Amino acid sequence: MSPGSVGRGPIAFALFLVYVIWGSVYLAIRLVIEEAPPLGSMGARFLLAGALMAAFLACRGGWGRLRLTWREAAGAAFLGVLLLACGNGLTSVGQLHGVPSGVTALLIAMVPLWICVYRTLSGDRPRVLELAGVGVGLIGLAILVLPHGGDRSGLPLVGVAVIVLSSPSWSFGSWIKPRVWLPRDVYVTAAYQLLAAGAAMSLASVATGERLDGAIGSRAWGAFGYLVVFGSIIGFTAYAWLLHHAPLSLVATHTYVNPVVAVALGSLVLSEPVTPALVIGGAIVLVSVVLVVGAHARTRVREDSSATDFKVLLSDQKVCGGG
Repeated sequence: MSPGSVGRGPIAFALFLVYVIWGSVYLAIRLVIEEAPPLGSMGARFLLAGALMAAFLACRGGWGRLRLTWREAAGAAFLGVLLLACGNGLTSVGQLHGVPSGVTALLIAMVPLWICVYRTLSGDRPRVLELAGVGVGLIGLAILVLPHGGDRSGLPLVGVAVIVLSSPSWSFGSWIKPRVWLPRDVYVTAAYQLLAAGAAMSLASVATGERLDGAIGSRAWGAFGYLVVFGSIIGFTAYAWLLHHAPLSLVATHTYVNPVVAVALGSLVLSEPVTPALVIGGAIVLVSVVLVVGAHARTRVREDSSATDFKVLLSDQKVCGGG
């Protein structure tokens, strides 16, 4: 169905869902890991979301809809580990080490920059504007993470390092996705990715000896439920629907809006400080993302070719992005 086949109302609503849900998952993750182990809780989140999605798909299309070849199963599991277990799971570990949820969202927003790097290393020739965007993004990253002014401590380096490592993992998964055998049904793919990520993170939780200290409060349980239902199911469904019904340039705006939502919610709910460095560095990071995404979009339009690579560029979340 073409982008103009549906009204503006449904598109605006779906876009609103992606803006708010993918911008708020970082706050929800922070609320969960304050009381529960990060790997174990996020593993349980993905397992439950994947099971619910698989059950729903089976009810709608029969259990045969979930049948895969071994190559499709391997491809879905591989991407699930890259995108969700490493790309998303590591962000929860980084936040546990003290990285604010808003800063986490800004660091993850650099996914398009890493994809540009992978394209360059693979022999592609990105536009000058894309390469400039990567350089600008690194400047913004330095402003965000390095100590300056009266605050000599800066951000926790271990936490920042973990999150910075998670972004290339998500980016690599997004970049290599067109080269991997996957089911034709994007929702079936998502269900298996969620299950694979949940299994991998649960195993990692056991291997690292994570333990639950005390009971989990209602706020953490509420945030966990939000992550399962909204972050891992509704947000992705809205995003996948948008890719079929809205212009890609419009869908891409979530890359700019999600970090703003995350910073605002982190400040409002958890009183995370909004420092001058966060504002300046964050603005520079967002400008760099605009440069890379915009230049790539114009390239695809001029070539009048398939939009597959740009859809990969937009995969940010995370199945859900983020989530």
